[in-house]
Amino acid sequence: MKNLFLSLFLLSLFQGFSQKIRIKVLNQKDTTVHLIRYYGEKLYYADTAEMKNGQVVFEGSKQKPGIVGLFLPGQRYFEFIYNNEEVVLETSSPDFIPTMKVKKSVENSLFIPYVNFIQNQRSELSKLTEKRSLLDKGNSEFKNLSDQIDKMNKEVDDYQLKLISENPTKLVGKIVKMSREIAIPEAPRDDAGKILDSNFRFKYYRSHFWDNVDLNDDALVNNPVFHNKLEFYFGKNMCIQHWDSVLYYAFDFCDRLPQNSKMFEYSVGWIASTYGKSEIMGMDKVYLYMLDRYYCTKNAAGKSPAFWVAEDKFEDMCDNLKNKLNLVIGARPPNLILRDTTDTKWFDFYSLKSDYTIVYFWDPECGHCKKTTPKLETLYQEKFKSRNVEIFAIGKAIGEDFEKWKKFIRDNNMSFINVAVTDKLYEQAKSDPNSLVPVYPGEKGKPTTLESLNYQTIYDIFSMPKVYILDKDKKIIAKHVSISQLEDIIDRLQGFSDAPKLFPPDPEEDEQMQKKE
Repeated sequence: MKNLFLSLFLLSLFQGFSQKIRIKVLNQKDTTVHLIRYYGEKLYYADTAEMKNGQVVFEGSKQKPGIVGLFLPGQRYFEFIYNNEEVVLETSSPDFIPTMKVKKSVENSLFIPYVNFIQNQRSELSKLTEKRSLLDKGNSEFKNLSDQIDKMNKEVDDYQLKLISENPTKLVGKIVKMSREIAIPEAPRDDAGKILDSNFRFKYYRSHFWDNVDLNDDALVNNPVFHNKLEFYFGKNMCIQHWDSVLYYAFDFCDRLPQNSKMFEYSVGWIASTYGKSEIMGMDKVYLYMLDRYYCTKNAAGKSPAFWVAEDKFEDMCDNLKNKLNLVIGARPPNLILRDTTDTKWFDFYSLKSDYTIVYFWDPECGHCKKTTPKLETLYQEKFKSRNVEIFAIGKAIGEDFEKWKKFIRDNNMSFINVAVTDKLYEQAKSDPNSLVPVYPGEKGKPTTLESLNYQTIYDIFSMPKVYILDKDKKIIAKHVSISQLEDIIDRLQGFSDAPKLFPPDPEEDEQMQKKE
């Protein structure tokens, strides 16, 4: 047992010693340099050290495997591989890679020559391609240049395949393999030689897109190639930019990844962040369902799959998520049952027999609302009413706002449905809520619902005005649109695309009404 402990102790000492990163740059003045690392597409500082007599040493054991680099003053840097081994490199400025000597490092003894080869081939191919572009295809020199280009491309292909086949478990082999495109076989044909599926190539490419990537190796995340592939896979060339399509492929891909891995962390985080920031209406559905599946739902161990998120962040991230999921495009939002200006009659939008319903939230004291609400009345009178498009407007009417709300409606001759949590209703809800809402599911005889009384939270309303467009089944088909956009959408949906527009786009109004909460 003592010998075992001694062996383990010596092994740890050896590993610590062997993971130094030693770099010498000839004719380099003494200066401060940085070790930089990739995480996805971005570069970060990983360590800082003083270079003396052109030499610097970093502690490799503190670094994650992947593509790293040495960053020198003057925005100069070069990249190499770190993969838990001692690295000893010697080079000179300014041509770091062409003059690089790998003194020690199995990975870099393969990687640096490969990078040099690719750079040389790329330079020559660029020259040949430029020459060929100046010639007609019928010119004999055109064919000669084409043959040279094909030959050089084959040399690159052969080099890569040889490196991959001889080094399948090395990081350099995995990186090179990841950078290669998938080989697509010929499409199946019938007995007459006709292709059976015209989309075969695309379907095969998409279903085998990740075949060249070891999704179990976290080191590949520390490389811009992985990020670029992720971005391309979810881009418009590979995935229809519709929230349901994106979600289908997002779930399919992320569920394949090992949980508690950097591959999982990066992919889930990138997808959620990207679509959370999207300006495309409806893409918030991707963000919210990513939160629901990978952040806010506990796994079998009672933990969030998003192990990288601090516990104190989940409350903000997951707050009101259930309600927000009811507000995505395609969802049927909660019904609202509220009183009109008489403070006695109840109205709800589920009971409306309209082809389309506009649910509109506004405040009589809101500056933007004072401009947009009269426009909405004009649209209703001149277009929507005769086309069976109903407007269900929820105003702010508690306290002094009640009289202001009614006055605004009168002054602007607002003829569509106007309801609110009136001051009287608000006070009744505070003092005797059981008289208004069901105490238990299915209880009869209660005029409204808890969701209706708390509509600002349920509909996530923190700025106004806000618009939701519902179809005849009361499912959301558009939201957070301006008045001009609302007019255009309804015109198009009802076959009146060429109808004259009452309201041209207003940049200030568009920005306010499209604002995300």
